[in-house]
Amino acid sequence: MREDTPEQAAPLRSGYTTGSCATATSLAAARLLLLGETSERAEIVLPKGRHVTMTLSFCRAIESDAAEAGVIKDAGDDPDVTHGALVFARVRLSDRTGVRFHAGEGVGTVTRAGLALAVGEPAINPVPRKMMTEHLEALAASASYRGGFEVSIGVENGEALALKTMNPRLGIVGGLSILGTTGIVRPFSCSAYIASIHQGIDVARANGYRHIAACTGNQSEDAMRARYGLPDIALIEMGDFVGAVLKHLRRASVDKLSLCGGFGKLSKLAAGHMDLHSRSSSIDLTLLAVWAADAGASATLQASIRAANTSQEALKMARDEGIALGDIVCRRARDVALDVLPPGIEVETFAIDRQGHIVGSAA
Repeated sequence: MREDTPEQAAPLRSGYTTGSCATATSLAAARLLLLGETSERAEIVLPKGRHVTMTLSFCRAIESDAAEAGVIKDAGDDPDVTHGALVFARVRLSDRTGVRFHAGEGVGTVTRAGLALAVGEPAINPVPRKMMTEHLEALAASASYRGGFEVSIGVENGEALALKTMNPRLGIVGGLSILGTTGIVRPFSCSAYIASIHQGIDVARANGYRHIAACTGNQSEDAMRARYGLPDIALIEMGDFVGAVLKHLRRASVDKLSLCGGFGKLSKLAAGHMDLHSRSSSIDLTLLAVWAADAGASATLQASIRAANTSQEALKMARDEGIALGDIVCRRARDVALDVLPPGIEVETFAIDRQGHIVGSAA
């Protein structure tokens, strides 16, 4: 368990991706095999040229032509499911030139089309593969080694951790993905989550689904499943990252997009926010009162909405006076989405209450 975050303001700490961990551990294991060096640390070069040193948990030979090394994943202050997990590499020398990758314990295998990897491949993404290949080939050249490498990457308890991610829905079976494009995890960037949103859209499209529903949580997914009978593959769990969905659809178009979320979160989108998390945006009760006024709300109702404790309370007060505030918010949220998306995508929006009932829509 992580320590509690201090209340006082402090700089947020960056961490390393699973791809960086895999690169450091595979390099350390290979150095032991080729140079006989048992390392406590491994220095790697990230894709943009930065040199970083990672402390290893172990580095040891397991056979005459195989070795393994591990590192504890440090995600910094990013809320990453793999923070604190042991990432390890087992490297075996081969007479065949080149580097071949395998899914070790806790790393998944791709079973559906639409990802950057072919079906049947270990879920080790292209940039981590490139990082490992470049480091191992440079080591081989310096050691005058003309053979190749068989590299298995694993994550301790990875199969259980993967159940907390979108991997099962993406068709990645048996564990986690080894991710990263820069090698660095930026605090609260939630880059892995956003990458999963993009992958979810790509997988749905590749498997023939032209209508997708992007939802903020389980209740909104249930609402879309009940309304349209959509399978899980067409339900995109976007959380707070509606901007990640809309921006990705600029180049990965579908025929129809249904956006569904809690009334409060939809009101943030209606106000123009692309990140619906409370750290990035707030529910604007004053703006809700203005929108209600445009629909004929009395001065008393407007004042009550501005003074409401929650957006749900504001919604109820508006409904009691015959003001369809849910529909108003959905229409404005739809307009915001349409401004981001390319022409030709049919867009509809739905707002739900805390019980999962649809309280507003626009199409």
